[in-house]
Amino acid sequence: MKVIFLYVTCKDRDEALSIGKLLVQEHLVACANIVESMDSIYWWNSEIQVEREAILIMKSRQDLFTQINDKINSVHSYDTPCIVAVPIDYISETYLSWLMKETKTL
Repeated sequence: MKVIFLYVTCKDRDEALSIGKLLVQEHLVACANIVESMDSIYWWNSEIQVEREAILIMKSRQDLFTQINDKINSVHSYDTPCIVAVPIDYISETYLSWLMKETKTL
């Protein structure tokens, strides 16, 4: 079973906490971590934006990505949220076992 590391930016800690809790409660992700207060610089509507955001980091299974993506898009405040999944090549057996137990089976 392939596992993924998810990176999602949110408008603030409260939004990251809300989304993280929702995905953990629904067993779509095993764990969510929040890094509060980062500066983001990006183009939006033909202008450079500088905003303070929060990072939501989660670990899950690759086969749940579509459901995770759909759920985040349904509740996120951004029109185009950053939702990135990176495959995890190496993971401890004990953490993998726990992750598999905490995420739902399709």
